[in-house]
Amino acid sequence: MTTRYVLAPEAALDLVEIWQYIKEHAGVTVADRVESTILERVGFLAGTPGAGHRRKDLTDNNVKFFPVYSYLIVYRPETKPLQVVSILHGRRDLEEILRNRL
Repeated sequence: MTTRYVLAPEAALDLVEIWQYIKEHAGVTVADRVESTILERVGFLAGTPGAGHRRKDLTDNNVKFFPVYSYLIVYRPETKPLQVVSILHGRRDLEEILRNRL
């Protein structure tokens, strides 16, 4: 089977930290549901890399953003397999984080 997407190490860590945070505040069931939905959307993006939007206010790099709950999936739309750079809460300092990751 062909790999449709890859999570950059930082994105994989983001997902673990999201799960842990939600587990502490809302329980395992909710954490599992959020994680599952995020990964489902990443799979969708792998098949539809044109989805999402650019954020020139945050970065000039060739990445797109796709919202899921309060999070943004940041990905490189022209990569095969699709590369997810980050999965970040919208209230974080996205510009600063992305400056260090891209």
